[in-house]
Amino acid sequence: MSAPSDSVFAHVVRAPEDPILGVTVAYNNDPSPVKLNLGVGAYRTEEGKPLVLDVVRRAEEMLVSDRSRVKEYLPITGLADFNKLSAKLIFGADSNAILENRVTTVQCLSGTGSLRVGAEFLAKHYSQHTIYIPVPTWGNHPKVFTLAGLSVKTYRYYNPETRGLDFQGLLDDLSDAPEGAIVLLHACAHNPTGVDPTAEQWGNIRQLMRSKKLLPFFDSAYQGFASGSLDTDAQAVRLFVADGGECLVAQSYAKNMGLYGERVGALSIVCTNGDVAARVESQLKLVIRPMYSSPPIHGASIVATILKDRQLFEEWTLELKAMADRIISMRQQLFEALQSKGTPGDWSHIIKQIGMFTFTGLNADQVAFMTREYHIYMTSDGRISMAGLSSQKVPHLVDAIHAAVTKSA
Repeated sequence: MSAPSDSVFAHVVRAPEDPILGVTVAYNNDPSPVKLNLGVGAYRTEEGKPLVLDVVRRAEEMLVSDRSRVKEYLPITGLADFNKLSAKLIFGADSNAILENRVTTVQCLSGTGSLRVGAEFLAKHYSQHTIYIPVPTWGNHPKVFTLAGLSVKTYRYYNPETRGLDFQGLLDDLSDAPEGAIVLLHACAHNPTGVDPTAEQWGNIRQLMRSKKLLPFFDSAYQGFASGSLDTDAQAVRLFVADGGECLVAQSYAKNMGLYGERVGALSIVCTNGDVAARVESQLKLVIRPMYSSPPIHGASIVATILKDRQLFEEWTLELKAMADRIISMRQQLFEALQSKGTPGDWSHIIKQIGMFTFTGLNADQVAFMTREYHIYMTSDGRISMAGLSSQKVPHLVDAIHAAVTKSA
């Protein structure tokens, strides 16, 4: 038997934990009864439990009882109904781009897979290989685009002083970007800051990007999950599609249908005409085939079942709004509790920000203090998942924030 040092992989060093997923690892290893995980990017109930939507269970029961269903491979592009319905959900059923067959949509492995397939396609077929991503952004974005062969640059987005949007910095940086560069945009509920442009600001961003021929690549991970309205959360994407220009959109059903582990997503590319869209789709197949051959069938079938049945769709929108409303309520409760306790600082950003995450403004030392002394886990940049909070846990979190802020004041 060979000694471990004889391994051909003996030179391999241990990689660091993923900064987000590593939070959960540390949380799981903590025996404290008062521990709280605010790092996880997944919805939790008031009791702190994962949620499977009732409408998802109903759709699954319908699928399981259908004896005509088989387990054959899907086409490379995925489930046709799923693709068609996903495009309608994000662009709107009356979208000219859809009516004119200018959209190609392929099923991918949730949001991450959709981003990666889009990035690989751009690296091979687009003239510019530079993508601008906001500072900050989801930690996986730079890795996905870099490994796909794109050069990653950044544009200003968040202003730590105001805990809001650095709109002028954003405009200045995109103005300086080379013509034709790709720009990653969060469709709604920006991760990690929870700060979104206003409708007027989106209009200005669109105008600037089109004038510079910058290519928009939207990451839509939270449609309906931010405001509680599917249409409201798609407005930024639809604004860019309505002008007849081209763009890419990565969609995920992890959050808004709670299908995290099913890995259900879609990549749509809006083109100038149907002929180009058909050719683009043919090349997307060549990206997907050697990557994972074809996508899984179960999750996409759940989504398609819900989206094409009016009653199920309406049930879904009610459950979706209930999740969004609970998160909004958590924001309000946390803000009011911090005010009541007299915690130093302005905490109004908590209720101004939107979606699953809040950028608290806490620094790495304060976060480490809260983890050490109060067993509260979050990423070191101070991002907390509002979905991981409950009314019962708000006082504990407020005590920790108050102690961290006053200790370092």
